[in-house]
Amino acid sequence: MTALELRRAGHRVTLYDGWEPGHSRAASSGTHRVIRAAHGSDELYTRWARESRLRWLELEQAWDVELYRETGGLILAEEGRSEWEEAAIPTLARLGVPAMRLSPDELRLRWPHIDFQRVAFGLYEPEAGFVWSRRAVVTGFKTFMAGGGEFVRARPTTTPDERLAIEGSPLVADRIVVATGAWMAEMFRRTLGRFLRVVRQDVIYTSPPEGNTAYDADNHPVWIDHGYPGYGVPAVDGHGFKAVIAWHESDIDLDSDDRVVDRTTLARSRQYLAHRFPELVGQPITDQKVCQIVMTPDSHFLFDTHPEHDDMVLAGGGSGSIFKHGPVVGEYVAGIAQGLFGPDPRFTLANRTSLPLESSPTGR
Repeated sequence: MTALELRRAGHRVTLYDGWEPGHSRAASSGTHRVIRAAHGSDELYTRWARESRLRWLELEQAWDVELYRETGGLILAEEGRSEWEEAAIPTLARLGVPAMRLSPDELRLRWPHIDFQRVAFGLYEPEAGFVWSRRAVVTGFKTFMAGGGEFVRARPTTTPDERLAIEGSPLVADRIVVATGAWMAEMFRRTLGRFLRVVRQDVIYTSPPEGNTAYDADNHPVWIDHGYPGYGVPAVDGHGFKAVIAWHESDIDLDSDDRVVDRTTLARSRQYLAHRFPELVGQPITDQKVCQIVMTPDSHFLFDTHPEHDDMVLAGGGSGSIFKHGPVVGEYVAGIAQGLFGPDPRFTLANRTSLPLESSPTGR
């Protein structure tokens, strides 16, 4: 999205990637990604999510392909630990985002197939949903190329002084934007090593019972379950019911690890399904996906110029959450790269020294 924005601004832009766009190792190569406005008390992320939702809809019309599916979004607040959801309610109201607080009894009436044990209340956003992520990446790339962008398939690396290199040769450009996701931690170990942690995220897709439509996107919202923790996307267009256990105890070797869900994740996922979706106990897992996410200590994104190379903009962090903000982030990073404005202090390296990891396991 940043490359597309810079090209639209009239710049000559070359995009480098070690694999083809939408490749299976990319964090955005999965089927879909949740988009919701609730971000606790944080107004900036709430505004960005709402603006991105509108832009995904505009891109959908411009590209003539479905990018966004509105299913509604349900966030489950855990008994005794609902501060994040409580803070989100007035924030959403202040910004005019449709949302409602549902009691456990109201939740059971709407979705009787869900077990709402240990849920204090549900925060429901009727205008939340998901973006078809890989489709958006591939279509965006095609649009970039059709608009005169250039693409080189080559491995980006860094020199000992952390300048960008392509296949070992220093890259020369007026401005360089590095948005390599989890690979940024290794590429800029000296500068970013203490700010970024890379972990694997395992995803499973379960088949709903035959003839049962309760888990389909027409009847079931995307959801975030802070108490367990977990999140997921309903069954849609032949894809199974997606459930993700958001635990960050497993590191990943980006270059050598197989992208195959392990037995521990399968056991945890089945345990979660039994806890929250008892009808899915014993149903077969029909698909799986392993990707990597990169987290910052305070869960804010990272957008800043390199402290030693002011011609280089670093953009990343929070890859478990950043995709939904894609159109807005692309414009924002492109603005920094063009010198139109500086990054918000919360995104800079200077303000990222000793902040604790936020308790929300599913990111901002």
